[in-house]
Amino acid sequence: MKFTLRHTDLLSQARAGEFVTDHGTVQTPIFMPVGTAATVKGVFHRDVRDEARAQIILANTYHLYLRPGMEVIEEAGGVHRFSSWEGPMLTDSGGFQVFSLSGCRKIKEEGVHFQSHIDGSRHLFTPESVIDTQRTIGADIMMAFDECPPGDAPHEYAAKSLDLTERWMDRCFNQFERTSPKYGHGQSLFPIIQGCAYPDLRIRAAHHVQQYNADGYAIGGLAVGEPIPVMYEMIETVNAVLPKDKPRYLMGVGTPINILEAIARGVDMFDCVMPTRNGRNGQLFTSHGVINIRNKKWERDFTPLDPEGTSFVDTTYTRAYLHHLVVSGEMLGAQIASLHNIAFYLRLVAEAREHILAGDFTPWKERMINQLGQKL
Repeated sequence: MKFTLRHTDLLSQARAGEFVTDHGTVQTPIFMPVGTAATVKGVFHRDVRDEARAQIILANTYHLYLRPGMEVIEEAGGVHRFSSWEGPMLTDSGGFQVFSLSGCRKIKEEGVHFQSHIDGSRHLFTPESVIDTQRTIGADIMMAFDECPPGDAPHEYAAKSLDLTERWMDRCFNQFERTSPKYGHGQSLFPIIQGCAYPDLRIRAAHHVQQYNADGYAIGGLAVGEPIPVMYEMIETVNAVLPKDKPRYLMGVGTPINILEAIARGVDMFDCVMPTRNGRNGQLFTSHGVINIRNKKWERDFTPLDPEGTSFVDTTYTRAYLHHLVVSGEMLGAQIASLHNIAFYLRLVAEAREHILAGDFTPWKERMINQLGQKL
């Protein structure tokens, strides 16, 4: 994977670049729609690509490992052929999902013993097995296996957790070097920087991961309960240490405002379930604020969903019609809202890139944040 940095904003750390994978080129900053089970929930791949204009999507190792299982995916020829998604794809290692199962998992040096949320069956994830599983899935970008501690963990726990994560990281990269891609296209492995909200741990972790000379670096363990200013401080702390010639991926973040603020601090890649999850619950993101389409005020609003939107749903359907679908529990309502939100997120980062290249990102970002904070 080759990353090229095109331009950096003069008034911030915002960057415009691009990276090349065997499944295509991705322009950064970029948002990756979450396709946990090799599907962006409720949205056709065609619309994810053509209407939302997604360049890369994310899938999850934990969920694909449990269902349909690695035998099925390998027999299909990898996740791209299995799902018919032809563009670049990234897989999360499953670490966050495993550690969220606090009541049915046990952390040991070898790895994590856990019970399936589907049928209660018992499994073991090790750094080696997670790399092997991601080789079988076949995503273009793989993530190292880490422990994601609680955002409010005390320093002593966070330090011990980081010790374990760094030992696991070494094992991940050793296994990555011992194995090869299975389907004829290259794969990259990103290490994950942990350390909770402690600058000394974050700095240590950011230095540690550079020994791997990886194709990119991920910042994990944020947006898990810590105050938003602390999240921004940790991003600044880490990016001050990371090399400038590699992409930086902020995992699981976040709101449109979070994304713009993180772009200003030098982040290149994002993912979050918020566009689809919130869409299914009737919340729409627009450049002029958030719409709760369930509210009765939209019942007789026959204007387009979003006149500034880029997907066909934005001008085809009215707010009154979507209000009707959502309050009626119709599946189409969730589909329309999800596609709108994904398209909005992709439009937001595309506009950010345009303004970085044009040299006016910072004033544009401030105007956008003022607009995004409104409730319509």
